[in-house]
Amino acid sequence: MELKEAVEGSTQILIPEQDENSAFPPGTAQIFYNRRMAINRDATVLLLSVARPSDYVDAMGATGIRGLRVANECDIETTINDRNPRAVSMIQTNVQALGLGNVHVSCEDANVLLSGKRFDAVDIDPFGTPAPFIDSAVRATRRFLFVTATDTAPLCGAHKKAGIRRYFSNPLNTEYHAEVGLRTLLGFVARETVKYDRGIVPLFCFSHEHFIRLHLRLTRGARAADRTIGEIGYIMQCPDCAFRKEVRGLVLEGHRCEHCGATLIPVGPLWTGGLQSCEILDAMLSCLPSMHLTASVELEKIIVLCREELPVPWCYDYHQLAKQEHCSPVPLGHLLSSLHARGYPATRCHYLGTGIKTTAPLPLILSIIRGD
Repeated sequence: MELKEAVEGSTQILIPEQDENSAFPPGTAQIFYNRRMAINRDATVLLLSVARPSDYVDAMGATGIRGLRVANECDIETTINDRNPRAVSMIQTNVQALGLGNVHVSCEDANVLLSGKRFDAVDIDPFGTPAPFIDSAVRATRRFLFVTATDTAPLCGAHKKAGIRRYFSNPLNTEYHAEVGLRTLLGFVARETVKYDRGIVPLFCFSHEHFIRLHLRLTRGARAADRTIGEIGYIMQCPDCAFRKEVRGLVLEGHRCEHCGATLIPVGPLWTGGLQSCEILDAMLSCLPSMHLTASVELEKIIVLCREELPVPWCYDYHQLAKQEHCSPVPLGHLLSSLHARGYPATRCHYLGTGIKTTAPLPLILSIIRGD
């Protein structure tokens, strides 16, 4: 196996050679390494630098880059696990090359490891769906649970049957599908958590390109679990127009569109509550200039947008609304300021450049877009 050097943040490791001419270079190597996920790992390193868990496990290490960065850049006691002996050998080589004395390397199935040990922070980053690992990850977590999903087609409704099978939720492929996927995953993790009389508190959760990333704090007690259940509900989406609304709870009755009268389609169950901890995001932004990260500028933009984003469980694509109204879209800044002038909060959203979040009624949004 041919190796080459790779650098992320301030950590240099050896990785297998990839065929850069392939449509999916990471898939050509014997041990998986995706450089496009550097921003995902940057986010975790930055968050851990302010959250400071007592220990951390990267349950699916591959080259070990995530755990190596946590140990090297955050100086946190780290366990890196992979069930592939070749991956474990590479991780051990990189641990020795970096001179890290705070890393333990193990070779187990992730569910076996997480069913037998507990860690202050547990990180699940599989290739594809994390669904089969969430139960054991919750049981292994003392405080912090981090989850990555790259199966965005099932989560966002493009592969609906797979989404229903994996997450026991009815996804819908809307213009805000990135948020549907994010909240579907978060709702699934919440349901897996509350059965142990525990609750979740989102710290920094976002959708970006081909992945969804959750950073959560788990809380204890039946009351915490009940509060978490209270954040589960549905988005009721009109199939004929842009109307949608939030309904909390697990039992649905008939709902009709207030705009055109059509029967609304339930999207969920999913998480309807907030996605961020402003305290954590503020601390991350304060710490960011002192960190040596791979995608600092892009990550800062995401954090700022997430910090400002309204906790509304959808967005409107104002270009789509303009197309629906057969008119040219007004400038986004004009739309936001017009809504503010009428007393309604309105923000951009972090996953869609033409998306807005607002509590304003749909007829008002359409009238501003039309220039009425």
